[in-house]
Amino acid sequence: MWKADAVGIIVAIDGPAGSGKSTLARGLALALEVPYVNTGLMYRALAARALERGVDPDDGSGLLALLSTLTFDLDRSSRPPELSIDGAPPEPALTSADVERVVSRVARHRDVRAAMRDAQRALGGSGAVLEGRDIGTVVFPDAAAKLFLVARQDARVARRGAERGGEVESEVLLGRDERDAEVNPFVPAPDAVELDTSDLSREETLARALAAVRARIGRS
Repeated sequence: MWKADAVGIIVAIDGPAGSGKSTLARGLALALEVPYVNTGLMYRALAARALERGVDPDDGSGLLALLSTLTFDLDRSSRPPELSIDGAPPEPALTSADVERVVSRVARHRDVRAAMRDAQRALGGSGAVLEGRDIGTVVFPDAAAKLFLVARQDARVARRGAERGGEVESEVLLGRDERDAEVNPFVPAPDAVELDTSDLSREETLARALAAVRARIGRS
């Protein structure tokens, strides 16, 4: 499989929940031999800590202060290197229903997003595959390659259920979409390659994405 020769190659992957971002991002990071950064887990870590310490998800200044108690780094012992939070892998509790209910409220604060953006740039600046909501438009607008994933609602619901180990209702996913869209409208960067993953296997998605990244990096 093709691998990147240059240091500092950044691949930005955006798209809604259940579109296959995490699976693809990890696969691309392995193929390119660069770190993988799930930026959504960073917001989830802040949401989880807010719940733990009784900070209102609508209290932007309180969340910003709380963010300073979290340490984000890369675990170089994993393959590919992945996000570590306070020196440990992200906890399974970050994908709990309680965190799911408040993470969009936590992520909507401008100052919180600015601080997260700086942390994400520090993590990915030497080269990485990053996935999230505004990676190609805000965090790394000059990324070497940008992918925007889309998928039908039924495919997204099925994937989300598989990720969470149970059924996920369409209304739950649509509610998340509406809350997220208030912060980051689902609009791809002008130079992003859009990929519909609805009927693609993991292997097919990775192959198409890798071809798109190779073509984009080859041109640059």
